[in-house]
Amino acid sequence: MSLAGQIAIVTGASRGIGRGIALQLGEAGATVYITGRKPEESLNGKVGLTGLEETAEEITKRGGKGIARYVDHQNMEEVKNFFEIIEKDHHGQLDILVNNAYQGVTTISENMGKPFYETDPYVWDTINNVGLRNHYFCTVYAARLMAPRNKGLIVNVSSAGGLRYLFNVAYGVGKQALDRLSADTAVELAKKNVCVVSIWPGAVRTELVSKFFKDADGKPRADVKNSDIFANGETVEYPGKAVVALASDPRRMDKTGRILVTEDLGREYGFVDIDGLRPPNFRSLTFLLQHMGWNTTANFVPSWVKLPGWIMWAGSSRL
Repeated sequence: MSLAGQIAIVTGASRGIGRGIALQLGEAGATVYITGRKPEESLNGKVGLTGLEETAEEITKRGGKGIARYVDHQNMEEVKNFFEIIEKDHHGQLDILVNNAYQGVTTISENMGKPFYETDPYVWDTINNVGLRNHYFCTVYAARLMAPRNKGLIVNVSSAGGLRYLFNVAYGVGKQALDRLSADTAVELAKKNVCVVSIWPGAVRTELVSKFFKDADGKPRADVKNSDIFANGETVEYPGKAVVALASDPRRMDKTGRILVTEDLGREYGFVDIDGLRPPNFRSLTFLLQHMGWNTTANFVPSWVKLPGWIMWAGSSRL
């Protein structure tokens, strides 16, 4: 119970990565506020319970305290009011914020393969209102609570889409901006001992991903590109283990402003996924060779051999 007594917020936690992070924070003993819009159906069909409420119950069962709050992260007044409640109820204490809320998954899937100029330009707002603008507002309100106490951790859930083209233009621009948000807020919060990072999960087996990339027998779909990568990727709780490790690390300020890959953190802190496996790392040379179809060559390369971060950045540079 390394986080007992700490107050955490995870936005967008009714399902997917947000839910996994919230569950792991609860398992570590934290009081976890989870937010989301009220869905029409719950995850397991319990009468009277929504997915967000089910997640809160599971957090409490694991030893923490789960508190569900319905917040429309498109509405900044609701966001502001939510943080005011946290400030009032906990005398200004907030230890952890995880910015995870996202609205663009359906829009991305519906417009997959279409160039930006053939897509409704309002796709930008759908993808980046909740997924970027809201994160900035949440970071502002969280920092106002953390800075006076000279402690805190802010985690922005981002992706390698901030490095090079992935899905569509609006997605990539939003993710790179989110990584810059982490880097620049870290500069101004460094003197307040508040750590700000972006985390990049690998391929994650979320509920939606599993539905899309697996067949009726639970095997990777042969007709969908890269289905084996996603079908065998991280569980939603693996990023949560990464967040708990960061929150428990007294030297986490050494990482502030950085982009952190979840599997790199697993290697550093010595944790594995909840199924006992180590997920693939997209910086691993073995993973990259397999992704390109060079499976025989990949068999001769140790899994721990990885591309340095600066090479990945250099490969995407336009300078």
